[in-house]
Amino acid sequence: MVRPIDVAGGTPESAWSGLPVFPALPLDPAVPPLVVAPHPDVGILGVAGLMATLGRADLVAVTDGEASHPGSTVHTPAALATIRRDETAEALSRLGLAGSAVHRLGQPDGGIDEDAVCSGLARLLSPGRWCLATWREDGHPDHEAVGRAAARACEATGARLLEYPIWMWHWARPGDPAVPWDRARCVDLTPAAVAAKAAAIAAFPSQIAPLGPEPADAAILPPNVLDHFARPFETVFV
Repeated sequence: MVRPIDVAGGTPESAWSGLPVFPALPLDPAVPPLVVAPHPDVGILGVAGLMATLGRADLVAVTDGEASHPGSTVHTPAALATIRRDETAEALSRLGLAGSAVHRLGQPDGGIDEDAVCSGLARLLSPGRWCLATWREDGHPDHEAVGRAAARACEATGARLLEYPIWMWHWARPGDPAVPWDRARCVDLTPAAVAAKAAAIAAFPSQIAPLGPEPADAAILPPNVLDHFARPFETVFV
């Protein structure tokens, strides 16, 4: 269900300190997993620690994130797309994954065609391959569209779907019945993986810092949102 997201409010990270210990996700992919990101920073926020831990992953950039600041007084959408592509390359380098394949689907930010994404993913998936995509109920329309497309592609190919939440940590609270806690699995991160993830997130200044002084150029991911992604573990839904 798409939800209004107020980045200034939301659930503080301190509220999640009492999360139960979820079962561990066995880290046994036979081939590099496919990380599907509706926007360039999203896969890094959700599963960069897992990517660093495995030391291998391919990325699908569904959009280039050109609509992150639709009223920007500093950058045009085309310029933002270029900036965010460069940020993705830098983030992968900081994870030690500079040689990873990046598949760009060229979908419009805010106007994703689920059928096209499903077809694009199906060409990259195979039986048993891990497909890490945004959770289908994450609250953001692009995240949900990508999650639904990934679920269909996995069903068609026999790939294994693993869903990672992003905005859920902002609008939900512990025990929220809208969240499938029974499907939650944990990926514990070493200090090195935590540090690599932090460095990769910092590679997206277009999202974590203001582009300029005007309200339309405000940071998309202020500190209260980024706090959710500094944990020594990551969570996926199986």
